[in-house]
Amino acid sequence: MKKKHHHKKKPSFIKTWSAKLHLWFGLSVGLIVFIVSLSGTLYIFKDEIQNSIRKDAIYLKKETITQQPLSINLLREKVALEINEKYPVISVEIPLASNKSYQFLYYEKDKKGWNYFKEVLINKSVYVNQYTGEILAVYDEKYDFFTLLKYIHWGLLLNSDWGKYVVGIPVVLFIIMLITGIVLWWPNNKKARKSRLSFDWKNVKTWKRRNYDLHNVLGFYSSFIALILSVTGIYFAYPYVKNVFNFTLSGSVDLPKEKKIKSPDSLQTRNNSIFDLTAQETRKLYSGSSSFRIPLNGKNKKGKELENIPVSIYQEDGRFSVRNQLVFDKYSGKLLSNKPHQNLSNAEKYANANYDIHTGSYFGLFGKIIWFIAGLICTSLPVTGFLVWWGKRKKQGKKIIS
Repeated sequence: MKKKHHHKKKPSFIKTWSAKLHLWFGLSVGLIVFIVSLSGTLYIFKDEIQNSIRKDAIYLKKETITQQPLSINLLREKVALEINEKYPVISVEIPLASNKSYQFLYYEKDKKGWNYFKEVLINKSVYVNQYTGEILAVYDEKYDFFTLLKYIHWGLLLNSDWGKYVVGIPVVLFIIMLITGIVLWWPNNKKARKSRLSFDWKNVKTWKRRNYDLHNVLGFYSSFIALILSVTGIYFAYPYVKNVFNFTLSGSVDLPKEKKIKSPDSLQTRNNSIFDLTAQETRKLYSGSSSFRIPLNGKNKKGKELENIPVSIYQEDGRFSVRNQLVFDKYSGKLLSNKPHQNLSNAEKYANANYDIHTGSYFGLFGKIIWFIAGLICTSLPVTGFLVWWGKRKKQGKKIIS
């Protein structure tokens, strides 16, 4: 009696092409994915680490705290005099907590610089005791470890205008790799699926099989968070991704444009206490918030002249998702607009929250821990994936049993 030969079922068209795309894209952008994943993962706990390292500059001594802080203009002039930079102070971040110091910021860019070090001319933080005027610490953020991680993650330390595409394109390919990876992982029956959800190394002796399982099992568990990380990442790089989010959330591809507001009683000369007036009003209206930022040089991030003084108010430390905004007349200090978070459109709320979702801070400390673990796995995937390919390459014709 002849034995029946059971021919192994050929992979479907979808799985065949998923395997090819997964391999081709993995070999082509694996190194960039490794660098971007590692730098992003190490950046996640930036706030917690920096706050600990800088606690002596952030928190004031009790004996120096009085009821009334010094004028913001006076503090700015003191900073400018002592730091002696050719660039102006651009803004001040003011905490609502009376025992925390003011943070004055320097930032200037040269858009023609081809890399990060040529593009960013200055990036400094100056912590000042607002009651005594004492400068507590000066940090050169341009060369700070976490700032460098951020710009490696953002554009491999290349010019920010086009460096984001050098990273963005591999991230798009990584999204395809994640999808094809899920397709390849997905077994044909429940029994096989169960075996791919955990490690069973009792009878496994070869490193190749262990490495394959690491890539397969950990890749599956991290893939869904990795998709969130990737999509929220390219949200920053590609306008059309923002447009899709905007249209989905609010029915329009564009965010509502800020209306030009002109105060009828705007003065010809600026009130010397203009910034103190804005700070006082902000404290009164948003006393339960964490901090707020006032621009001091009269320009926005793109270097254009501001018609008024926009004040951004942050509800919680280390989070940007709940953000309120006030607009003051730049001459008289009159309040022109109050735009609380709850009055924003869904698209505007998401635009504010995207950074927090990308870093995991949107979900608190627990979210950061999960994001950190997922980031470590994403960092390992190009390595374990390459070793899977290398093992097969060295032993062609032999397949790893799944």
